Amino acid sequence: MIDNSELSRIGISLSKELRDEFDRILIARHYASRSEGIRDAIRTYTVNNQWLSDKNTRRRGVIILVYSYSENDLPATIAGIRNEYKNSISISLQTAISQSRRLEVLLVEDNSTTIQALAGRLMGLDGVESVKVTTFLTGNPQDVALSPIQWDSRMDHPLPDLSENII
Repeated sequence: MIDNSELSRIGISLSKELRDEFDRILIARHYASRSEGIRDAIRTYTVNNQWLSDKNTRRRGVIILVYSYSENDLPATIAGIRNEYKNSISISLQTAISQSRRLEVLLVEDNSTTIQALAGRLMGLDGVESVKVTTFLTGNPQDVALSPIQWDSRMDHPLPDLSENII
């Protein structure tokens, strides 16, 4: 909870439609007030803006894409891009979400410029429906070296023998 002495008030103007939609989201997500929702939205906007403007900071994150694999050579093109950025991509997970669509999640670690370039290459491909990028600062390089990407063996995984291949 935020101490009231640390808060400052602002006023905003919204169309009725935008306000009503925002209120529906707040109710669905169980926010106690509009203020909490607005703080959360501003925080998200600020974090996204920071990563866009801080080009050389090392980050970890995910790139999530949905694409049609019925498009000519699209899977091969995406595989080529993955290979081109293999030093930035830790893991790639893929699954079919319909007969002609695929969901792919890339776990990435690199500077903001490289992650943005990778996402931009994927966004520009015909047949790619959606690309979402979320990144986080990695912090102290020594801390990151101590926390490699690991398979959580406590979970029931559909491919239990896969854990032997993941560091």
